[in-house]
Amino acid sequence: MIGCVKTSGRLAAFAVAGLLAALPGCSESDGRTGSDAVRPGAAGTVFRGGHPAAAGAGDPYFAELGNGGYDVTHYALTLAYDPDSGRLDGTAEITAKATEHLSAFNLDLLGMKVLGATVDGHEAQVRQDGQELTLQPRDHLEKGTAFRSVVRYAGTPESITHDHGWREGWLRTDKGAVAFGEPTGSMSWFPGNHHPSDKASYDITVTVPKALQAISNGQLRDRRTSGDRATFHWHQAEPMASYVATVAIGSYDIKTSRTRSGVPVVSAVDTTAGVDEDGAVLGRFPEIMEWSEGRFGPYPFSSAGLIVDQAADVPYALETQTRPTIPADIFHTTNVVHELAHQWFGNSVTPRTWRDMWLNEGFATYAEWLWTEDHGGASAQDHFDRNHAKAADDDEWDFPPAAPPSASDISRQPVYVRGAMVIHRIRQTLGDDAFRSLVRGWTQRHRHGHASTDDFTAYVEAKAGRDLDTIWDPWLYGDGKPA
Repeated sequence: MIGCVKTSGRLAAFAVAGLLAALPGCSESDGRTGSDAVRPGAAGTVFRGGHPAAAGAGDPYFAELGNGGYDVTHYALTLAYDPDSGRLDGTAEITAKATEHLSAFNLDLLGMKVLGATVDGHEAQVRQDGQELTLQPRDHLEKGTAFRSVVRYAGTPESITHDHGWREGWLRTDKGAVAFGEPTGSMSWFPGNHHPSDKASYDITVTVPKALQAISNGQLRDRRTSGDRATFHWHQAEPMASYVATVAIGSYDIKTSRTRSGVPVVSAVDTTAGVDEDGAVLGRFPEIMEWSEGRFGPYPFSSAGLIVDQAADVPYALETQTRPTIPADIFHTTNVVHELAHQWFGNSVTPRTWRDMWLNEGFATYAEWLWTEDHGGASAQDHFDRNHAKAADDDEWDFPPAAPPSASDISRQPVYVRGAMVIHRIRQTLGDDAFRSLVRGWTQRHRHGHASTDDFTAYVEAKAGRDLDTIWDPWLYGDGKPA
């Protein structure tokens, strides 16, 4: 993500302020049975005769986000959306593997009503309590076994609004909707294990009015019409964290091509956006792709592209996997470079927890610096020096990038810019050739996996052949402005 707008010749990162406090509550099921609702268990019930899994993944900032006891391998989401009413009807088929003996397990789902659920074809007991959806299968799940859950749900998805008025989740637009999921918004439109530590492949099938299109992650497998409705089936083969899953519904001008390395490119530009009419930005996409592969290694996915949308009240872009989403009013080359870099840093090499966010944003910000350096503009050293010259009381030095004080700080300046400065200090220490090799090796070692800050520092030190506490202590973990 780049939470930025173009101001005074530079990009200023935003704060996701008050995030935990801003999470809206979800009303419990009303107790009806049949097609409209399922009977919930009593709040706080521990199901008898087994071991319910943890209701959170243990993230240091989002205690209830994600869930324990299982690992998802695939999501098959079937959605139908009515833009006029805002109603979303969904079925989520979730294939997973139990990592412990389970009598019950949780999914994250906020603001939608569950109409029914099964586990391995048998009706499951359901309880909704805030963002926690608990399923009790008829039969206990043994550790190591695969299982399939199907959840039917419906309602008007709620967006999550932050103190600054910026939103995430399922966001309605003039003609449709667009889904922004970082860090918690994906649970507003489908049930799942919504923590970056659990990635899966996806099939996302969306039915909308025939005059509109539905764009999502990966490759378009099928498009069909029936009466006044059109259905789009998208397939994301490589593992994806739920926060970078997306659906964009609207009227789009679709551009298709292939990169020099043969990756199919599908980009969608909102027909009402009135931006890039000469193709000056979108036309550079192949060049940016080729440059990124030269810097970071082979592109990690089987499809690519962009979504340019008129998403209201969203002044930031998001690195939605294979197809970054950029609001029309900030669609420029710098943001394309940043979000495309995230396909390596964040989407393929995914943080283990939200405390490791700087590995995403520090590298993506440094990609902007490398781009200008390689294209006749300011060098990375110029960017570093300009930022280091800021006064000691500048918000850039408010906290170390590897230790944001709270959830509301994970998208602030130190994570982005000071994170990039850590990367530059590594480059200064190793030299250009060794640095290029290190970056490409890092993206290959953890391709389609996860990595923590400790993983990264150990990897860099192994490549350097010595400890680098002179970088980590002041720049990555130290308080205040480094000397």
